[in-house]
Amino acid sequence: MTDTSPLTTDGLVQILFGSSAFQMLNAGRNLGLFALLSRQPGLTAQEIGRELGLAERPVQILLLGTTALGLTVRQEEGYLNAAVLNNTFEEGTWEIIEDLIEYEERIVRPAEVDFTESLRENTNVGLRRIDGTGTDLYHRLSANPELEQLFYRCMRSWSRLSNPVLIEQADLTGVRRVLDVGGGDGVNAIALAQANPGVEFTVLDLPGTVEIARGKIAEHGLAERISVRAADIFADEYPAGHDCVLFANQLVIWSPEENVRLLRKAHAALPDGGRVLVFNAMSDDSGDGPLYAALDNVYFATLPAASSTIYRWGQYEEWFAAAGFVKPERLPGGRWTPHGVISAVK
Repeated sequence: MTDTSPLTTDGLVQILFGSSAFQMLNAGRNLGLFALLSRQPGLTAQEIGRELGLAERPVQILLLGTTALGLTVRQEEGYLNAAVLNNTFEEGTWEIIEDLIEYEERIVRPAEVDFTESLRENTNVGLRRIDGTGTDLYHRLSANPELEQLFYRCMRSWSRLSNPVLIEQADLTGVRRVLDVGGGDGVNAIALAQANPGVEFTVLDLPGTVEIARGKIAEHGLAERISVRAADIFADEYPAGHDCVLFANQLVIWSPEENVRLLRKAHAALPDGGRVLVFNAMSDDSGDGPLYAALDNVYFATLPAASSTIYRWGQYEEWFAAAGFVKPERLPGGRWTPHGVISAVK
């Protein structure tokens, strides 16, 4: 059970004006407020306005919002970034947060207005905000190259945020070759290859996507250890010769029935003793958290595919058993995002 405090009036205000709260964060990023205060902490409102090219009224609105939300802190007459934001600048991870904000702004926000209708219809109604005719986001992106590039750039940043969990928890001891099903632009295979020098990888995904992956793999000098293969992960057979199959941020997209289908295909492709690894955000079996998973489900309900959702740990164990896998093991990440690895053996 998730430990949550009772809802207060202030908490209700933040929920009621949640979209406005995001806009304060988004404006602070777009206008360069947070980057400015990282370089020059303690600037006054007047100095901030001069540096950002904003008049007095807009500066007052922006600083009232960011400070009330705790994104900035007022110290005497000057302003500072919140400590959590300062940490991202010091660690060199602010660019990741910028990508996440842009992802929310340009991809999630237009579709989430269809959240209520998506619940009523039990399908991803928000997909109508993306041009094309495919029934899932990924096939539609292939017809929108500019949006596809943005999507995979932002997905790379989401992966950079969560991949420390994958690297820490995905035990590849004794593994020779990993099949990365739906591996996108190769970000997960690249991270695991760098952390496991003796292991080879194959990224399996749609034709346009694997071409993006091929370029990223070459940039990292890993073309000798990471190959790509174009395929439809549902329609095509999985290539043999791998002793581990990885589904990274993949099984949150599909329905339980489709996930069992994918796991059965993985089971058929693996030798006896081979392993399957599932890596993505997880929700608690208790059904009341974590908050990250609960709110991220607005995106999953409205956009990626008809049945996308952040599933509970126990559901993966049920699917493993249905697909013929045994010895499931849960490996939570223990970080601020609820990512974890769950594995099983053929």
